[in-house]
Amino acid sequence: MDARTTALSALIACRRQAAWSDGVLKEYIARDALDGRDAAFASRLCYGVLQNRMLLDFYLAQKVKGARSKLQPVVLDILRLGAYQILFCDRVPDAAAVSEAVEQTKRYANRAAVGLVNGVLRTLSREKDTLRQPDDLATRYSHPQPLVELLAGSLSGGQLEPFLAADNTPAPTCLQVNPLRADAEEVRAALEEGGISYTPHPWLDGAFLVSGTGSLEKLPMFREGKVYVQDAAAHLAALASGVKPGMQVLDCCAAPGGKSFAAAMQMQNAGSIISCDIHVHKTALIEKGAARLGIDIIQAMQLDAREKKQEFLGRFDAVIADVPCSGLGVIRKKPDIRYKDLAPMQALPEIQRAILENVSCYVAPGGVLLYSTCTVLKRENEAVVRAFLSTHPAFSLESVELPERLRLENSGMLTLLPQLHASDGFFISKLRRHA
Repeated sequence: MDARTTALSALIACRRQAAWSDGVLKEYIARDALDGRDAAFASRLCYGVLQNRMLLDFYLAQKVKGARSKLQPVVLDILRLGAYQILFCDRVPDAAAVSEAVEQTKRYANRAAVGLVNGVLRTLSREKDTLRQPDDLATRYSHPQPLVELLAGSLSGGQLEPFLAADNTPAPTCLQVNPLRADAEEVRAALEEGGISYTPHPWLDGAFLVSGTGSLEKLPMFREGKVYVQDAAAHLAALASGVKPGMQVLDCCAAPGGKSFAAAMQMQNAGSIISCDIHVHKTALIEKGAARLGIDIIQAMQLDAREKKQEFLGRFDAVIADVPCSGLGVIRKKPDIRYKDLAPMQALPEIQRAILENVSCYVAPGGVLLYSTCTVLKRENEAVVRAFLSTHPAFSLESVELPERLRLENSGMLTLLPQLHASDGFFISKLRRHA
């Protein structure tokens, strides 16, 4: 199976099943046994179409006669895939993109559509330098207008358009070194030996931004537990809790376990961490990850973070609450988030407040409550924290200790943005319970 067919299959599955593209791509790349190069190309094509879908449709509308809604859905998938290659992939010959689109139409669509696909894409190739450009941010960056308006309420200082643009750029994988089993130089040498493109993270020690790795699970250093995948922002959230060896820690929304792993390493695998998730199958993922990394202080537990557990009251030196959120800080990694219905997101602050209210009871006097999300919406971030503080005078904000190279001031509430900080969009708040 070739990369273009894998990408098309993933796009069809995303459309038909409302499936998340990252999971579908991983499944289909494995199914089609793509090598590292083809896997990277298939990923670029699928993500590229999703990231630019509204813009591609804007361009295609200039060349397709009649209403686009009358096209067979798979034909539109094929046209978008071909148009993306012609307009965004400099190293792909236009003729190859057109030819492959025609063959895909023969295999997956009504053969009567072959002439349409061939004609539209050839015309697009000839006239791509004279295409009319959109005036609005929504179409230009393929974020539905209601989402643009929602983000505009939280992104100030001219950061809205750079944020939208960042959502459409490839996101490198952030590999964290496991200090229990390796050091940065050993991992660096392994990356070079494997021919993997990398750069050290600009502000986080022991982290590398990598690309073109193919399946990470196949890398020896991954199988040996010397590295794990975690974005710099999520890693910082774990470190911001200030955990130390010997502490008792609760990670109350832990799956897939990255913050628990980072905390355990910061604790030098000494102390105890209870890592909870509402879904039992996700606790199994935490246990599997901890075993691979050589961590034995983590106990995975199924638990709803909104339900009080009496034996946890006042017990923990640090409680990490990375709560369910809208995920609008990780659109560059999950481009289909932008097309999801916004209405259900309105209920999230209530859920977040309920979790924060409940788990705050688990913090020991003098301990830390670390609240975080992977969204940039103030209603899920600052507003939730301020509402909590207004009714919990025993807690106060405490500045987050940051790496020296991350020059960002904070007073206990910190927002990271992909266009500025080489990380996901992320919110971190550190709250100290008075002794």
